[in-house]
Amino acid sequence: MDVIIDRGSLVNNVQTKTKLDKKEILKLFEAGCKPSQTHKIGIEYERLPVFSVTSKAVDYSSEFGVCNFLRNFAREENWDYIMDDYNIIGLKQGHDTITLEPGCQIEMSLEPQRKIEELKSKITDLDKKLKPVLNKFNIKLLNYGVSPLSTHKSINLIPKKRYKIMAKYLWGILSDVMMRETAGIQCCIDFESEEDAMRKFKIANKLVPFLTAMFANSPVRGGVETGYKSFRALSWLNTDNDRCGFVGQIDDHFSFEEYVDYVLDSPMIFINRDSGAIPVNGKITFKQFMDVGFEGFEADIDDFRLHANLYFPEVRLRNFLEIRNHDCVGKDLQYALLAIYKGILYSHSAMDEVEELFKPYEYRDFSELRYNVPKSALNAKIANHCIKDVVKEVLYIAEKSLIGMDSGEEKFIEPIKELSLNGITPADIIIRNWNGVWNKDINKLIKFVQD
Repeated sequence: MDVIIDRGSLVNNVQTKTKLDKKEILKLFEAGCKPSQTHKIGIEYERLPVFSVTSKAVDYSSEFGVCNFLRNFAREENWDYIMDDYNIIGLKQGHDTITLEPGCQIEMSLEPQRKIEELKSKITDLDKKLKPVLNKFNIKLLNYGVSPLSTHKSINLIPKKRYKIMAKYLWGILSDVMMRETAGIQCCIDFESEEDAMRKFKIANKLVPFLTAMFANSPVRGGVETGYKSFRALSWLNTDNDRCGFVGQIDDHFSFEEYVDYVLDSPMIFINRDSGAIPVNGKITFKQFMDVGFEGFEADIDDFRLHANLYFPEVRLRNFLEIRNHDCVGKDLQYALLAIYKGILYSHSAMDEVEELFKPYEYRDFSELRYNVPKSALNAKIANHCIKDVVKEVLYIAEKSLIGMDSGEEKFIEPIKELSLNGITPADIIIRNWNGVWNKDINKLIKFVQD
């Protein structure tokens, strides 16, 4: 093929680059606005790989480690590699990816779908294809929120440059636990306008502590009961509060620009250039980088994309909403999680009802609840009200909304409804069995959380 050089483009390329400004950044979020009839729901689904024989976390580089597992699966099912230098860090096929989190946690990120049933079907099909290779490598994937036996001290980071930089930088006494030991489920939601996005953003932030409690599923870590029903949620509370938690005061006056301002004011970890990753280590905020640069480098839109992806709030704004703080769960509870958010956030009347339900509570109530949920889950209180009673109302609103959508998706609520209406979480079942019929046998826990 002949290469044609446009001389005008060549001249433009040598001109001084225009300084990145906020208007260019805001376009990233504005591009997410979509007509409501096209809205879909997405899932990012992390699971913990452990060896069948030892129950220890699977490593990256051994003969039966995750790297060779991915290599074998790619060959069997015709997936493409995702590389970091010469290291396999994930696979892709079309719009679907299987990627590795820092401690070898395996994450499925599937193309969003109109119906939850379509996502479930894709996950079921992918699991069926994964199973023969998992069996060959004697690996089990656990639907659980924290490593049940191995701790971060014995879990090496995968060879991905950004993770090494992050591990050195992120502060907080449990940041290593968060990176290397935990697995969660994230729900992705569309919006039709800035107003719609911000309304959903505020409601989702207020819902998150309640759903973190409902789906708490990480009470045993390192082979012992921790005293927390979601040790994974506890680890996030103790990781770099400059970039985690609520964005702002989740009040009535919020916009794309205000969200961007919070991201701009957070310290930078690193930037990418042709020479590789360049650590910044919190020396400047992104706003300062835009204003004055860093070591001779100027900010561009890709730098912002990277920085925004290294910002980890409860709800992250992209060209969709990413609702983040839930333990990994199985037994179809992962689809119940999606159903609750879909039932509420894709219905104006349901959002009205949730806003009314939350009207008595202030920002500090939701903030305090976030700190109480890891230990107490549904027994936590918000402004002296036990949240198990509030959760019943949330479930009622979501279920009623799904029934009104006439899609049959209210059936996905049933597994969590059976638990939450009785004030029970997945963690409560594990704790009861751990101290009862399992007799603190880690192998029985692992068998239980395989499904």
